[in-house]
Order: sequence, then structure tokens, then C-alpha cells
Amino acid sequence: MANLSTSKIHIPRWSELPNIDLYMDQVLNYMEEAIPEIIQTDFEEPYITKTMINNYVKQEIIAAPTKKKYNRLHIAELIVITFLKQVYSIGDIQKLIQLALSTSPADIAYNRFCDVLEESFVSTFSGEEYSSPSILTEEQYLLKNVVQTFVNKLYVQLNYLKKDNGIS
Repeated sequence: MANLSTSKIHIPRWSELPNIDLYMDQVLNYMEEAIPEIIQTDFEEPYITKTMINNYVKQEIIAAPTKKKYNRLHIAELIVITFLKQVYSIGDIQKLIQLALSTSPADIAYNRFCDVLEESFVSTFSGEEYSSPSILTEEQYLLKNVVQTFVNKLYVQLNYLKKDNGIS
């Protein structure tokens, strides 16, 4: 198992996201603080840049900022995109975000994403079975699998692909 302190993995919840609108540079600074370091070090390129955000707006993955300022929903969507782009195409992520927002208010959908992501980290990196309610809605089951795909990829990369473990 990776030597990862999963108890330190925390994704900011909706109420922890800035409640004032931010300019691009402020968004980039916030994202650097919001994304756990273990995940940042895994990315082979910058995980978020001005160009990326501008492209997400142009492709209508996220809404255009208002007077060059990004709100709480923008930031939540950027956090979700940052994780999921490691395993899904931007088009697929857009569909998944739209599905989540069509079935729950933004704050609930985002907090659910964070909860499932943290639970998935703990179970995967500790080797424990991922526990979830015995009955999940279709959307909850989809979210669990979407998030688990990212965490499984990270686990394999950190444990086997980025270290010399004698496997050839």
C-alpha cells in the first residue's frame, strides 16, 4: 500500500469554498491550496492554468465568468474537472457534471462528490473494503464508480508506476 496519510486528504466542501467572486489569478491560487498535495505531485503537467480555464469557458464546460470573476459554482466545477480529467475526456466530464446538477442542487452534488472521493481514497489506500449503503440510486452508483476510477489510477501510479519496485 502507498504510504499515504489518507486522513489528511480533504477536499473543501461547498461551505468552505470562497463566498466572494474571484479573479483568475485568485482562482489559480485557491486551486493550488484546495487540491491535496499528493494529487498535485501526481500530475505530469500543471493541473490547472489560465489557458485551461479559458478553454473550459470557450467549450462551455463551465459558464463564463461575470465581469471576469468566478463564483463558488465555477470553483466547485474546476475542482471536479481537475480530478476527473485524469481519467475522462472533457466532454464526458461535462456530461457527468450536467447529470449531477440535473439531479441535485449544486451544493449537494458537489459535497457528495467530495464525500465519495475522500471515502474512496481512504478505502483504496488503506486496503479496506469501500463501504457504501446497500441501496444506491443510479446516480450515486455512477458517482462511486466515476470517482473510484480516478482513485484506482492514482493508486496504481503511486504504488507501481512511479517507483522502482523490482517489477520488470
